[in-house]
Amino acid sequence: MSNLLIGDIHGCYDEFMRVLEKADFNSNDIVWLTGDLVARGPNSLGVLRFVKQHSQQIRLTLGNHDLHLLAVYAGITKNHKKDHINDIFSASDCDELINWLRKQPLVQIDNSLNLIMSHAGISPQWDLETLLKCAKDLNNVLSSDTYPLFLDAMYGDFPDFWSEDLQGLDRLRYIANAFTRMRYCYEDGRLDLYCKDAVDEAPSKLKPWFLLPRKIPQKYSIAFGHWASLKGKGTPENIYALDTGCCWGGKLTCLRWEDKQYFKKRKKDSPS
Repeated sequence: MSNLLIGDIHGCYDEFMRVLEKADFNSNDIVWLTGDLVARGPNSLGVLRFVKQHSQQIRLTLGNHDLHLLAVYAGITKNHKKDHINDIFSASDCDELINWLRKQPLVQIDNSLNLIMSHAGISPQWDLETLLKCAKDLNNVLSSDTYPLFLDAMYGDFPDFWSEDLQGLDRLRYIANAFTRMRYCYEDGRLDLYCKDAVDEAPSKLKPWFLLPRKIPQKYSIAFGHWASLKGKGTPENIYALDTGCCWGGKLTCLRWEDKQYFKKRKKDSPS
């Protein structure tokens, strides 16, 4: 059995199938997905259907584009023209797919592998207990019948600093932003949700979240997606950036955890 960790798919179904084939995916393997299953690529519906069908072999974390899909479905916001998700809403199994998706977790933790995965990363202000509690709090809301109330208040960049005193929708918004939108932080751990630049191009006052001192035990490796401009590079030991921008003309990256071998696939017309 292998654990196959795959970066943001973004509706690139064909590349998803090809990288699984290249990694010799079989019925004994577990596939970890960093989230953002949908949006920029041509076949988000196919990706959702495959992942749901193989859910017993999937360890998924929700990304910001997955949350946006839920918000569009709930009538809270409109679809972006560059997102190819309209076929999901016209599909006969749309309701089933959406109700399955909103019940998926924000973080995956495997203590036997000493591995944590989330879409954007882990707030440097969180210890392991806080991480688990925050993920559970937001998952409980998304799984409830009142989930549109959160989605309606989800969009926004504040609060940007974690405190146990945060309550209600402010608390949930911070949690969602940390799990699904975070890239850079200030030295004190405050989130910056604007800068998307590569590390060598960012303002000096900002630091990648993974370069700040962390409260999560060092025994854990952390895998994440979301940050295509990293191109899978520039992270310290035991931090794995898996979004390599397949939907932007880059590659879809799969990391086989047991031997740390990478498998990558570009678009169909690329030999790599």
